[in-house]
Amino acid sequence: MEFTEYDGIGLAKLVKNKEVSPEELVKSAFEQLEKVNPILNSVVRTRKEKVLQEAKMLDYSKPFAGVPILLKDLSQAVKGEPLTCGAKLLKNYVATEDSHYTRKLREAGFLIIGQTNTPEYGFKNITDPELFGETKNPWNTNYSAGGSSGGAAASVASGIVPIAGASDGGGSIRIPASFTSLFGLKPTRGRTPVGPGVGRKWQGAAIDFVLSRSVRDCAALLDILQVVQPEAAFQVPLFTEGYLEAMEKPSRRTFKIAFTTESPVGTPVSEEAKEAVYRVVKWLEEQGHEVEEKSNKVNGISLMESYYAMNGGETAAMFANMEKHMGRPIRRDDVELMTWSIYVTGKSISAAEYANSLAEWDVAAGKMAVLHEEYDFYLTPTTAFSAPRNGELAQRGHIAEQLMNIEELTAIEQQKLIYEMFEKSLTYTPFTQLANLTGQPSMSVPTHMTKEGMPLGVQFTASKGREDMLLLLARHLEKSDLWVGMKRNPFLSQSTI
Repeated sequence: MEFTEYDGIGLAKLVKNKEVSPEELVKSAFEQLEKVNPILNSVVRTRKEKVLQEAKMLDYSKPFAGVPILLKDLSQAVKGEPLTCGAKLLKNYVATEDSHYTRKLREAGFLIIGQTNTPEYGFKNITDPELFGETKNPWNTNYSAGGSSGGAAASVASGIVPIAGASDGGGSIRIPASFTSLFGLKPTRGRTPVGPGVGRKWQGAAIDFVLSRSVRDCAALLDILQVVQPEAAFQVPLFTEGYLEAMEKPSRRTFKIAFTTESPVGTPVSEEAKEAVYRVVKWLEEQGHEVEEKSNKVNGISLMESYYAMNGGETAAMFANMEKHMGRPIRRDDVELMTWSIYVTGKSISAAEYANSLAEWDVAAGKMAVLHEEYDFYLTPTTAFSAPRNGELAQRGHIAEQLMNIEELTAIEQQKLIYEMFEKSLTYTPFTQLANLTGQPSMSVPTHMTKEGMPLGVQFTASKGREDMLLLLARHLEKSDLWVGMKRNPFLSQSTI
């Protein structure tokens, strides 16, 4: 049996039927990891001896008993293990307890084999922290795996694990899913566990979930992770029917879908990304669904300006708290240039500006609520282009020079420079941030391969709380000829159980 051919549910079934032991699955995962990680740099640390001991004490009745999983080195804390957030400043930090998210995965029977690479504090749509180096794309190692869950995506796409912990604060699940041909769902704000001690996570923009190869794994994980958490700032009612069960039920329902291929911030969109959407539109119409090209009427540029204001304010607050614990100010050489620039700008943002930035999210949420009164889904490219080349989005030239001297600029000049700093990367990924700021569920579906042989996803967004509809549609697409998935992936081979 080839380990890399199974999804998480498939591996759990093998364990339950006693066709394979949890220890054997862990060893197979490490065999694949040791083969591909020196090339991809997707995993930053492992816990082989600890997890093999945990495998011996496992309760086989748990739904994912024995299935190996990797967690993201950002917010997904494992007691006794480092949690660096890809940051030089936190390279020696060790978590004192499991996060609520991690605890739920352990309760489901998952075996945590290590942690994946992420950009410093998760700020980028690529993964290239100075602390650990860049993560490469399994489809072509000259390209990025995306970010900020790039290590998670590369690990799943290369067959180390079938499922990996990920998080999404502006597209960080969906972007790497698009770049590596995975299925990536960002759930509704408040759907999955937060904390302990953290109830907002970028004012609800960021949420922890997973990246997977199969839709059914994603549905099963949403069943496991959905929670009403009394201490959390955001709540959403539980979906009591069960996502996995609802997804597999026969359905003749037809949907009404709005779509666009235009960038919300006026940047270019590749012909490949447009073609990816048009092919899905054609398939939807053939299935009897009603599809209409339509704008959502959200001011994308204003929304991104509000997003960057939130980033700055949250970073300034985070560093102020860290300074109290450190007993000294944070210095320029403590962090990467992008992080420093966001921090400096955040210190100049007033409370009124911060409050107004969040109000902009509510305006966008209102417009999307009106759209969804008529349409079940909003369809766009996930990313405007396939993955960038390694190093392509690095800060260079006059922008880098200005960032080095950002403290000399006025507050307005700083905020303008932050937008310019992100503009090149935003050109690749202008579609994903909307759902984070409105709180809606949104998914990237692997349905397209470019002429150069690189994956490119399409994105569906639904009303708050309607992950069930997204998963139902994704399951139908997964059964269609459009689904690319892991076909022809060069890293998925010869790893036996």
